[in-house]
Amino acid sequence: MSISKKQYSRVTTNSLSEMKRNGEKIAMLTAYDFTLAGIIDRAGIDIILVGDSASNVMAGHETTLPITLDQMIYHAASVVRGCKRALVIVDLPFGTYQADSKEALRSAIKIMKESGAHAVKLEGGKLAKDSIERILQAGIPVMGHLGLTPQSIYKFGTYSVRAKEEKEAKELMEDAKLLEDLGCFGIVLEKIPSGLAEKVAKNILTPIIGIGAGNKVDGQVLVLHDMLGMTKEFSPRFLRRYLDLDNKISSAIKSYSTDVKSGHFPSKDEQY
Repeated sequence: MSISKKQYSRVTTNSLSEMKRNGEKIAMLTAYDFTLAGIIDRAGIDIILVGDSASNVMAGHETTLPITLDQMIYHAASVVRGCKRALVIVDLPFGTYQADSKEALRSAIKIMKESGAHAVKLEGGKLAKDSIERILQAGIPVMGHLGLTPQSIYKFGTYSVRAKEEKEAKELMEDAKLLEDLGCFGIVLEKIPSGLAEKVAKNILTPIIGIGAGNKVDGQVLVLHDMLGMTKEFSPRFLRRYLDLDNKISSAIKSYSTDVKSGHFPSKDEQY
């Protein structure tokens, strides 16, 4: 049965709750710059995440850990300037909320004031409780993130599927319920069994966005550069590449270089 889609001129946290109630899936992508954010926004994506994945795809780091708060704000402000419809969420980077809830609040306020974004996202359940509460009390919307949490990669030691065992699955369900009770407007579930993700989505009212969590959740998110085929070395099972921009861009650049070296660019029609 097809779901009738309500038209939102501006997506808000309330819109996402309404979409879940109506059975409408939520589409979410990452972005890190003005130009691509504008393209994504005009295409009708509901949420744009300024992810700490910028550390990987923009800066070339092996993990998300090195990116700083000021760097995240720079990317977020660029994205916000390109958007008119999508809800823009910014990741709190590693080190800005784990140790101290007051520091977490200062970081979230700095993001909101200097970037113009609409919400922040952070990883963790019980361990992040104090930070989440303090940020929410200041009126800043928070999205949670459970399952595989990339900022904890050195703790896990691997990017393999999380919560396959009963104990960890139970803890994840408890954390999801905690995030809902605290007032998070959404939760990302990353790389967990699809059955567990479906159970979470059915048992809490908060919209659940999956990445590697099956198709029974309320929406999906992918890293833009992965989805467009701009990255080749990253090929998890959950990734569907909708384009092969690596080859297309390379081919275009080679054609340009050939035309310049042969004198075919610019032509007479391309001169003043």
